[in-house]
Amino acid sequence: MKKLCLFLLSISSSLSINADEVDLTEFGQSYFAAWKATQAPNASKQDIEHYLSFFKDDLGHQHLPYDADDSRTSEGKDSMRNGMNYYLGAHTDYSAELSQVVPAYHVVMITYSTKSSGIHPQTKEVVHQSYDTMEVLEIEDGKVSVIRKYSQ
Repeated sequence: MKKLCLFLLSISSSLSINADEVDLTEFGQSYFAAWKATQAPNASKQDIEHYLSFFKDDLGHQHLPYDADDSRTSEGKDSMRNGMNYYLGAHTDYSAELSQVVPAYHVVMITYSTKSSGIHPQTKEVVHQSYDTMEVLEIEDGKVSVIRKYSQ
């Protein structure tokens, strides 16, 4: 019996997670919490890596109105990592509030508001921002495959 249980456990752990098996509401809440941690003034590279663990390697990322391309590329996750590390620690003040999480078929939509202040790493100018944002996360194999971000 013990061998059978170990065998079944090894089979189940080797199977990929199906998006239908993911609690998308919980996924959206956890995703937001991980993202929020990356924006804090004391954020670390470990916070970024935790956030990136939500993504497939070939992540597509679209941020309207700034970037209209949502193409999935083999370096998608690495590009996100590079961009996030560039801005790491730029915020001197940050707050974000999750407004809603709406699960759908292989998709999670989250809305949130943010306020931040900081020093832009390139221009060294003080920047104050406030946004209302909606992100639509396409889920594949239990991970985000495409992010469509809309900010105002």
